[in-house]
Amino acid sequence: MDAFSSSFLSTFPTQNLSLSPAIATPKLSISSVRIEERPSSPPPATKPTSTKAPQPPKTPSPPLKTKARDYNNASTFSAAKKQTDPTLPAVIFNALDDIINSFIDPPLRPSVDPKHVLSNNFAPVDELPPTECEIIQGSLPPCLDGAYIRNGPNPQYLPRGPYHLFDGDGMLHSVRISKGRAVLCSRYVKTYKYTIERDAGYPLLPNVFSSFNSLTASATRGALSAARIFTGQYNPANGIGLANTSLAFFGNQLYALGESDLPYSLRLTSNGDIQTLGRHDFDGKLFMSMTAHPKIDPETGEAFAFRYGPLPPFLTYFRFDANGTKQPDVPIFSMVTPSFLHDFAITKKYAIFADIQIGMNPIDMITKGASPVGLNPSKVPRIGVIPRYAKDESEMRWFDVPGFNIIHAINAWDEEDAIVMVAPNILSAEHTLERMDLIHASVEKVRIDLKTGIVSRQPISTRNLDFAVFNPAYVGRQNKYIYAAVGDPMPKISGVVKLDVSNVEHKECIVASRMFGPGCYGGEPFFVAREPENPEADEDDGYVVTYVHDEKAGESRFLVMDAKSPQLDIVADVRLPRRVPYGFHGLFVKESDLNKL
Repeated sequence: MDAFSSSFLSTFPTQNLSLSPAIATPKLSISSVRIEERPSSPPPATKPTSTKAPQPPKTPSPPLKTKARDYNNASTFSAAKKQTDPTLPAVIFNALDDIINSFIDPPLRPSVDPKHVLSNNFAPVDELPPTECEIIQGSLPPCLDGAYIRNGPNPQYLPRGPYHLFDGDGMLHSVRISKGRAVLCSRYVKTYKYTIERDAGYPLLPNVFSSFNSLTASATRGALSAARIFTGQYNPANGIGLANTSLAFFGNQLYALGESDLPYSLRLTSNGDIQTLGRHDFDGKLFMSMTAHPKIDPETGEAFAFRYGPLPPFLTYFRFDANGTKQPDVPIFSMVTPSFLHDFAITKKYAIFADIQIGMNPIDMITKGASPVGLNPSKVPRIGVIPRYAKDESEMRWFDVPGFNIIHAINAWDEEDAIVMVAPNILSAEHTLERMDLIHASVEKVRIDLKTGIVSRQPISTRNLDFAVFNPAYVGRQNKYIYAAVGDPMPKISGVVKLDVSNVEHKECIVASRMFGPGCYGGEPFFVAREPENPEADEDDGYVVTYVHDEKAGESRFLVMDAKSPQLDIVADVRLPRRVPYGFHGLFVKESDLNKL
């Protein structure tokens, strides 16, 4: 699943923020989950990083103070020395935080127990400067010159209370490729939250998806968060997001995204290091938040996006022109309840939204201590269609689609008087947050007849598939092939399959498969075209790339597979200098685009 972000919090006025500190320790010795895994040879010198925007960093970040080798071995954690003497309020607040996490709301359920959630390759790692990788099989094709970057959660500090997989600080893992060489770099996205908590030496904000398990827990954590804000320890106006979900490149800018906040602008240096330039509001035209899944039209260069929240309008649609200039908002008031709207799709004519049974419950969260995201089984899911250049919602149309709950959309396109969308349908939506291992997603092809209003659905595959991608040159137009991750079970991914979505004769449309082997699990695949500038190239003429981790050997690799071959043959196998934890969404940025940053 994806990093379900807490976008509803960003809509609350500052004085009403019901935020609570992420799991802080009451003592002055703060434990960290950073894991020491040194490369076999000294890394090359890198330029230091900073979070000051908009200029590239000029001063180094404070040195990392703590290391740990195994989350499940508490004795291996060392104390982190505070950079500044704590104030009396900080000492009191940290003590109260420990009382809440130890007695009022300890992590009793496996789904929020950090020792369970952060086990094996879900355990966090420390930052890694650019470090050479070893190619152990094949060679890296010239079209991969550039960088494959993947985002994901990597908590900065050891959680002492409830923790959910979606709650970690964003960390980027980049393989920079040039002339057959590969360099790995791992860096935190230097968000405001990450930076101020790093400088403080302890967490200040709550783990949103795990900290509101009861009315008492919500009230105590909310009061403690308000006290931290009131005493100036944290200013939510500067952002509350983790930037841990995905990446996007548009308007000649690269962004790290999390849907509870604004994008964070990034830059890659020539030696492969990653720099956070700062939080980006597009000249003040973007506020509060933005989806982590914008859609970029490869022909026009435009980016289409939205935000959602717990207060009307529950959905707001907008776009950016080819220069990255944000256009006016289009509020959608016909969405009458706050739905969990994580992704959407575009065609050449329309933008398509899914109003699903999974929604936000801000009132229940505050009054009953319920989860911020929950299922409404009595709600009938709908698909909303609006012209993609609409200036208002007057032409918005909604179509009931019972039992259709999507978290991710894959692609959509126009047909005569109809729209076709391909997406994984979550068949067990009630398990979305608590039991991801019980989730089963069946890829479906949905056709909406705009004349008659009839919606028809066709299963594409019965396997448990998500994190599906395709040739990005086909965004918004009809494509034939998609590449999807196999849940075994989710959130672990045991392989990649290729599906032919034009094959309407059969329910099972898998035409190629690559399983990673016993004890080996990967992440979301990504397709890179062999000749991206050739309009005559076959749609599947290219490569599928992903990270794979061998849990028995404790070793991670970067795999390059032939997208055309029946077994997705391995073209290059790159041994990484240290493991890459499981994460969320990635992006390949070609060399010519990196040079524009």
